[in-house]
Amino acid sequence: MKVKVNSISEYLENIPDERKSVMKKLIHTIGENLPKGFKEQLGYGIPSWVVPHTLYPEGYHCSPELPLPFMGIASQKNFIALYHMGIYANPKLLSWFAGEYPKYCKRKLDMGKSCIRFKKIEEIPFELIAELSTKMTPKDWIKLYEEKFKGQ
Repeated sequence: MKVKVNSISEYLENIPDERKSVMKKLIHTIGENLPKGFKEQLGYGIPSWVVPHTLYPEGYHCSPELPLPFMGIASQKNFIALYHMGIYANPKLLSWFAGEYPKYCKRKLDMGKSCIRFKKIEEIPFELIAELSTKMTPKDWIKLYEEKFKGQ
C-alpha cells in the first residue's frame, strides 16, 4: 500500500474491502495474544507493535527517536504480510514456527527473513499466529535485539 496514512484506522480504510475484515482479525489476534508491554501503533505506515520508549528508552538503533519495532502486518499488492522480528533473530523460534505451519496450512510456507506472506487470505492460520504472538515478551525481545542487532 503506497497511500500515506496517520493511523491504523485510516490504514484499514485504504485497503481493499475484501481484506479489511482479515486485517482487523489479525490486529485483534495479535493484540489479544502479545504479552503485556508491547504497544500497538502505526509504524512504517502499517499496523505495528513496538517496545515503547517507556520500556526501552534507547529506541531503535537505526532511528533512536523511534520505538523498538517487533511485529507488523501489511496489505501488500499480492499478499498479506506478517513481519515478526523475533523469527528473524531467533533460529529456535523460526524452527518452531516452520514446524508448526504445516499443521495449519496445506500451502508451502512463504517467507523472507522476518516476513511471512499469505497469498490466500482464507488460509491465514490465525490460531498459529496467536500462539506465535505469545512466544516473546518485550524483555525477551530487548535482550535478543541487543545481542543480535545493536551496534551494527
